[in-house]
Amino acid sequence: MTPSLLGAGSSPSISLVLGAASFEGRCLSLRARGPDFRLSPSAPRTVTVALRRQGGGRWHVVEEIEDEPLHVERVAALDIGKGMLEVCIRVPSERNRRRRAQEVRTFGTTKSQIIELADWLRCWGVTKVVMESTGDYWKAPFFRLEAEGFDCDLLDAKQVKALPGRPKTDRCDAVWLAKVAEKGMGVGACFVPPEEIRKLRTLTRYRRHLIEERSREKQRAEKLLEDAQVKLSVVVSDLHGVSARDMMEALISGERDPKALAELARGRLRSKIKLLEEALDGADTFTEHHAFVLRMMLDHVDSLTAQTDRLTAQIEELIAPFDRQATQLDGIPGVGRIAAQDLLAEIGIDMSVFPTAGHLVSWCKFCPQVKSSAGKRKGRNARGRGNRYVAGALGEITVSAGRTHTRVGARYRRIARRRGKGKAQVATGNTILSIAYTLLSDPTLEYEELGVDYYDTRMHHRRQVGSHIRGLQRLGYRVTLEPIEGEVA
Repeated sequence: MTPSLLGAGSSPSISLVLGAASFEGRCLSLRARGPDFRLSPSAPRTVTVALRRQGGGRWHVVEEIEDEPLHVERVAALDIGKGMLEVCIRVPSERNRRRRAQEVRTFGTTKSQIIELADWLRCWGVTKVVMESTGDYWKAPFFRLEAEGFDCDLLDAKQVKALPGRPKTDRCDAVWLAKVAEKGMGVGACFVPPEEIRKLRTLTRYRRHLIEERSREKQRAEKLLEDAQVKLSVVVSDLHGVSARDMMEALISGERDPKALAELARGRLRSKIKLLEEALDGADTFTEHHAFVLRMMLDHVDSLTAQTDRLTAQIEELIAPFDRQATQLDGIPGVGRIAAQDLLAEIGIDMSVFPTAGHLVSWCKFCPQVKSSAGKRKGRNARGRGNRYVAGALGEITVSAGRTHTRVGARYRRIARRRGKGKAQVATGNTILSIAYTLLSDPTLEYEELGVDYYDTRMHHRRQVGSHIRGLQRLGYRVTLEPIEGEVA
């Protein structure tokens, strides 16, 4: 055995080649001695042993790496409540530098108390602050301390709780969280966007809440008409369109004649006059208490619509500095102006926080999580719940894109045919997020449509034949293939 040092410029390591068959499959422990093997304290130390079979063959390499442990010298951890903060600081001990000193104090969550906390942290030279994402209560201390110049990290409570050895009191939680942060125990910080995006996010989320509430109120109006035995929603696709709204206003005003109500139809709905008369034939059971409640419901819908319009106007002002990014996303099939605003408010414009498009997709929980053991898959590969606002926006985008004659629409329809609409939405949302990541990473890029035949032109002809055969067989046909002379067999 002869040790040979690696070439200049490579990381310090030792490589040994064993040619004898008797060493194959053995585990060797090597301890380097002497000045030739001294490594700098900051460099990782690597010992590589390569075993080669007698007569040549495949090389089997085993590496043992000793890395420097992750460590934060001065750290503070906050256990957050609605009105109280348990704060633990851990710093190097003044008596013994190899030991740690810690102190736990309790502060309030008001502005003056958080400023007092910041002064206390500065006295100890603490610059790193970590806290769990507890409801919305983390926002006040996080934003205040961030404004005071501290490096704040928001940790996922589920990841911290998954680590063993965690006690459960407010004081012990703060101590444990400080230990997790100073040792770097594999808990990554949550994504917190910059202040400009946070302002935009507040408005877009509230707009979505108003839209959802408006949808619920519209559904209540439909249930009220069903209670009054008015079957208007059977004939009219949009119960709150112009024609249906006029008919409901007439019902509230006291009109009960089905023919008079049906004559209020406009546009293409006039071709369904007879059906409307039959659906409105139960208007005589629409009583005064129905009219009173329906009036309140329609007024509430109008009020929510007006508030949504005001929010949208304010969002347009806030998103003006990011108009270029919104225009980029607007070019993706299925993404409109509103959806582009929602996506920017949730994922931001700085894609450097996500190393790859896959990291962004994983953060949004729009990719499967494979669970397998002994060659068998376990469970349903679900990733759990992610950002509900991203999921809501992508759900609307994918459904809209599925109706377009584009590459994204073709992907949605291909998957929906084979695996259902739910999986098609997730897979298409994955594609849209990847496209958005690429566009936002380079402001000069524009979305380029690849065409509805993108997948067909890249599919091997045998796969195309098999797909057509299976489609005909599902329709009840027996298919026999006979190749044409001169064509590809």
